[in-house]
Amino acid sequence: MSFLEAVRLAIESIWANRLRSFLTLLGVIIGIAAIVATWSVIQGLNAYVSEKLSNLGKGVFVVQRFGIITNRQQFLDAARKNRKLEPADARAIAERCPNAATVAYEVHATVDLRRDRHELRDVDVGGITWRLLEIEPFEVADGRILAEHEEQSGAPVCFVGHDIAERLFPGLDPIGKELRVKGVPLQVVGVAMKKGSLLGVSQDNYLKIPFALHRKLFGSQRSINISVQAAYAERMDVAMDEVRGVLRARHHLQPGDADDFDFLTADGINSLWADLTSKIFMVAMFVVGISLVVGGIVIMNIMLVSVIERTREIGVRKAVGARQRDIELQFLIEAVLLSCLGGAIGIALAYAAAASLAAFTPLPARFPVWAPLLAFGICTLIGVFFGIHPARRAANLDPIEALRTE
Repeated sequence: MSFLEAVRLAIESIWANRLRSFLTLLGVIIGIAAIVATWSVIQGLNAYVSEKLSNLGKGVFVVQRFGIITNRQQFLDAARKNRKLEPADARAIAERCPNAATVAYEVHATVDLRRDRHELRDVDVGGITWRLLEIEPFEVADGRILAEHEEQSGAPVCFVGHDIAERLFPGLDPIGKELRVKGVPLQVVGVAMKKGSLLGVSQDNYLKIPFALHRKLFGSQRSINISVQAAYAERMDVAMDEVRGVLRARHHLQPGDADDFDFLTADGINSLWADLTSKIFMVAMFVVGISLVVGGIVIMNIMLVSVIERTREIGVRKAVGARQRDIELQFLIEAVLLSCLGGAIGIALAYAAAASLAAFTPLPARFPVWAPLLAFGICTLIGVFFGIHPARRAANLDPIEALRTE
């Protein structure tokens, strides 16, 4: 019997028992759909984070009191041993690090803003030095960014995010109008381009004011973030080593002491995110793997039932000259086709789920082009592994005993 003939017989058998075949495949369908959909979301999130979160630019890194914190104990340890970073630290870096082309710093606070009947909560107020605009340029939708002389004099001006303009000045041009922060009137000089949200959290709920003004409003107890742009992107590691040396000397750390500050880089953010998503995917694979194993066991059981139902047919085929390997091939191909059919349905469901997520939720999704190959590869292995026993059982039936079966 040829391979194509075996495929034809397998398709006829599956079609003759359509409902039973579909119910048999539910475990495989759910497993394949979950694997592909999960990976589609992870791929989309990786690209999304790379584009929107780690936008530090080439050769740019940030020195912070707290680095990337992943648990409460790390935060408590860092809060206990890490010193606050001061403007003097940034000035020392600018003076003593030849590979640091531009040094700027920023400090943050959170306030609730009100104007007439309009209110906006948890607004990030960033006090910046002028050179930060060279390292992290803001896209301006209207007006202008802060000027150098305004930063130096601590002028009462602000550059606002899109949410501020939209929520506190609805239907109005905010340029030149006043916005009160802690009772102090600030003149709006510019509005930033809309960035949108990151996983449902707005990136436009902020305003930037001169650093000196920020300290007048909120005091000088907060630690600053120091942004550094290396003279050459390929020498960023050298610049980071220079900054580390300067800060360790200023903080009087001994050679064996750990740093009491940390670096934030685009590669570091991406690495942390990739590690997190890979762990999520591994856990999902373990859970989904159970569904695939259950689906494979169901396929094996149904194939064993099929062998019993078709015992007389097997006897007739052997009586007219079919060999053991012909019978085995027919049942094995039927198990593989059954499993691959479940994989195809699972891929279709995963594609629909990924498209729906991207269209109707903040979660991005990228359907991987290799998903069909992976799914059919997994399904082929399931079909072979769980179909070999029923196929051999069918092939080993005694033709005389099989013919006697009613």
